[in-house]
Amino acid sequence: MKHTITSPRLNESYLRVDHPSGLSMLLCPMKGFSTAYAMFGTKYGSVDTTFKTEDDPDFVTVPEGIAHFLEHKLFESEDGDAFERYAATGASANAYTSFDRTAYLFSCSENFEQSMEILLDFVTHPYFTQQTVEKEQGIIGQEIRMYDDSADWRAMFGLLGALYHNHPVRIDIAGTTDSIAKINADLLYRCYNTFYNLHNMVLVVAGNFDPSVVLRLADKILKPAPPMHISRKSPPEPAGVVTPRVEIQLPVAVPIFQLGFKGTPGNAAQNLKHQVQDEILQEILVGESSPLYRQLYDKGLINATFEYEVMAGRDYLTCMYEGESRDPDAVAAAIRREVERVRREGIDPEAFARRKRAAYGRYIGMFAKVEAIAGLMMLAEFSGVDMYDLPEWVAGVTPGELKIRLEEDFDTARSALSVVSPSK
Repeated sequence: MKHTITSPRLNESYLRVDHPSGLSMLLCPMKGFSTAYAMFGTKYGSVDTTFKTEDDPDFVTVPEGIAHFLEHKLFESEDGDAFERYAATGASANAYTSFDRTAYLFSCSENFEQSMEILLDFVTHPYFTQQTVEKEQGIIGQEIRMYDDSADWRAMFGLLGALYHNHPVRIDIAGTTDSIAKINADLLYRCYNTFYNLHNMVLVVAGNFDPSVVLRLADKILKPAPPMHISRKSPPEPAGVVTPRVEIQLPVAVPIFQLGFKGTPGNAAQNLKHQVQDEILQEILVGESSPLYRQLYDKGLINATFEYEVMAGRDYLTCMYEGESRDPDAVAAAIRREVERVRREGIDPEAFARRKRAAYGRYIGMFAKVEAIAGLMMLAEFSGVDMYDLPEWVAGVTPGELKIRLEEDFDTARSALSVVSPSK
């Protein structure tokens, strides 16, 4: 079954196909573009360590880092490596694992059909042996140790560990050397057969391609998957933070910090909408045109590395600020004071109107990039909404809605600071 989804505001549309195999396909051909961008993703990430299906008598808990490990292993087959097959088509291929999804992707300007066939084939044909698993344990172990030396990475997971008591979002996506040592081929197949069921996946394609080619390849390669309901379980998470401040030392020239506010999560759709709204709030609070940003910059407390983002998923939401500073505690104190002031005095109408226009322009600009459209389609699908909802949310946002977000997601009592300082 297929139907067209249209945005009256943007005067654009894409095709949604519910394939007989159980896979949802979102296809957005774009005239005038020379490249195509495809992503084959599953709603499965590093936080999914405890789960069950209707056929399981009870929940099973698997080692931390197994979703990322599975992503690495899926590129291998009895016939060779998928990257070698892509080399013959000229496509640029990659994959990633996040907290709540895994995606395999490629971009190309020619040989689209051959590249799409490779993508659909290797993702749906797993091949694991104990020998190759043990080899990969050494490779990923090196990757974990490499990230242990990354100040930015350590600052982020230091922050998440300070904010979250029990939620698995506090655990490194790759796991630990001890946790991946517990992974074997049987566990990989267990996770694959659960989360790589086509009913739990989506294929998104944007750019220069013919949808009929994708449909023909799907008919050729994909076999019908049995319907499956997956139950996920996370431990109870208290509202408060673990500790307001953590610090480690690494060989860095200037202290690196991450300040975070532990938000109030809803369901996946609500969290995505709140993420869009919180991004506007962050621009009002500390955007480059804000008085606070100029004050911190003029005092030399922040530099061009200063950034902010909202990290939201199925059952977590965190507003984060990061960068280099000779005095991270002063930066954190200033941001917290500004949050308290705006909560007390309200949002400046002029700043609201300006940042709303900027956010709307930013989202509209995404629809001119094939990779951005593909990413938006996957993000929206896994959140249970449509990608055209995002610019609508921005266009319709009100100061009253942002005031609620300010109260729920920017509570200074639920904030924490993570600092990586220079080794002594």
